[in-house]
Amino acid sequence: MNLTPSELERYHRQMMLPNFGEAAQKRLKSATVLVTGVGGLGGTSALYLAVAGVGRLILVRGGDLRLDDMNRQVLMTNDWVGKPRVFKARETLQAINPDIRVEAVHDYVTKENVDSLVQSADIAVDCAHNFTERNLLNEACVRWQKPMVEAAMDGMEAYLTTIIPGVTPCLSCLFPEKPDWNRRGFSVIGAVSGTLACLSALEVIKLITKFSQPLLSQLLTIDLMRMEFAKRHSYHDPLCLVCGSSSCSENS
Repeated sequence: MNLTPSELERYHRQMMLPNFGEAAQKRLKSATVLVTGVGGLGGTSALYLAVAGVGRLILVRGGDLRLDDMNRQVLMTNDWVGKPRVFKARETLQAINPDIRVEAVHDYVTKENVDSLVQSADIAVDCAHNFTERNLLNEACVRWQKPMVEAAMDGMEAYLTTIIPGVTPCLSCLFPEKPDWNRRGFSVIGAVSGTLACLSALEVIKLITKFSQPLLSQLLTIDLMRMEFAKRHSYHDPLCLVCGSSSCSENS
């Protein structure tokens, strides 16, 4: 897939990076990325994927925009409060970069739609606000052998990892016990979700272009109160109900 003259100019600065160039940019243009939970985290991640030149974005988020979303959801405008946020996200991204395709799914990740969503993409970015959606996406990505960038934050803390089925631990290996999650009960400063969103977008770009090594079998933990970043080796549970040997044989 060739780059147009406008694309060559638009992405010139990132193509200057070592090991990047036109070849990496063409891979971005050919890629489809699924972003779930398009809010402060997922929306900002989608923003940086859009400006990097990912050719097709599929945005998934149910619900309407609330006023208390506006401290972090940078794709939104105040006049959109009370309306489906995913459509505004699509409108904003398409206006920023008309060279890409943006699709909006006004729904949450469910058992009924998760397989079709994952099958339609090359990579998924998991930014959902609850573990129900996260677990469904993780299971589908393992089932269909699709990479998933996993990012979550609460307060001033965050974590990030990249999951490749058959290569790395899955989300169920990392969190076999699912914490309770109250979507209205967690505190958030927009700069925290934005920081994590930029890092998650970088992971996607690395996966697609292969110009640099993503976080494989490593969990990046972030404490922005203290500005502490740490990488921890993640454990691949051979008995994992999602990606373990027994589950793989059952699905084969």
